[in-house]
Amino acid sequence: MGEFARSSAIAHAVLARWPAVAVHFVLSAGAPYAAGASFPKTLLGSSPTFHSRAVIDLMRRWRPNVVVFDNAGRTSQLRAARSLGARIVYISARARQRRKAFRLRWMRLIDEHWIAYPRFIAGELTLLERLKLKFLHRPAVRYLDVILSRSPHSLCSGARDYVLVIPGGGTGHPGAADAAQTFAAAARRLATEGFETRFVGAGASIPAGEPGAARLQVLGALPQSDLAALMRGARLIVANGGSTLLQSIASGAACVAVAIAGDQRTRIRRCVELNAAVEAQLSADDIVAKAGALLRDEGARDALVRSAAALGLEDGIEVALRALGPLVGAT
Repeated sequence: MGEFARSSAIAHAVLARWPAVAVHFVLSAGAPYAAGASFPKTLLGSSPTFHSRAVIDLMRRWRPNVVVFDNAGRTSQLRAARSLGARIVYISARARQRRKAFRLRWMRLIDEHWIAYPRFIAGELTLLERLKLKFLHRPAVRYLDVILSRSPHSLCSGARDYVLVIPGGGTGHPGAADAAQTFAAAARRLATEGFETRFVGAGASIPAGEPGAARLQVLGALPQSDLAALMRGARLIVANGGSTLLQSIASGAACVAVAIAGDQRTRIRRCVELNAAVEAQLSADDIVAKAGALLRDEGARDALVRSAAALGLEDGIEVALRALGPLVGAT
């Protein structure tokens, strides 16, 4: 889900700035977001990484100016895009994909390498990476920092008077298959304890007439731009440790972060070290305890917000647009 949300936000921004640009997505038909994707799309039996022939056939028919591989892709796919004259953008969101992108044969193919997280999480370029860049003089490397979509309308009052609980919209992870239910249980308990709560997803409703029912709003799945608007109006956000964590920090709200995948724990702990978030275990009891403590302590919330602002996170959408403009011949 993180890859699609990021690429979708960038694609929407591209179309808003350059309406004449055509956008096409290649997605797994089994992905929960695929059917509702609002772009022209080709659906495949699984991840496009495993369907090189179909991806290459599409590129040959469509002849794109730019191909964006978001945390996925095969060497054969990159080579085919290059042979067709397309410029190639590769987004790495994990250490393994970053290592792949810094292989010399990939560096010769890639025009732009975007690292999905800020330096304080992803790390500065290593000595070896810098030496390779100096030797090849390519690709351009940029940190996206945080992708926080813009909404043309607001879903919040600006009063920062509610808790926003966001379990994430992707599939379950090993050891955390019931993560959404755990977040939902925490949302119900926060509402029952008297806190105005908004839950992004399904399954968190409290029957009418029961304690907390009037304080819990279940919003279902939301477009990224609407979710960003809600983040900006939240008093506290309970989120997973993926891209949602950095979006929460950048929105100006205090954040409780819960790891639902192995690679999220290191990311969360780095934010905790910088006093930009509080970590909770994937347990409704611990989430409610950590969130409740912050909700009752304005000074602690303010300290988190100040530390988060000091990180100086850049708008990753603007970073992407600055890079894409010359590649698509736009100004």
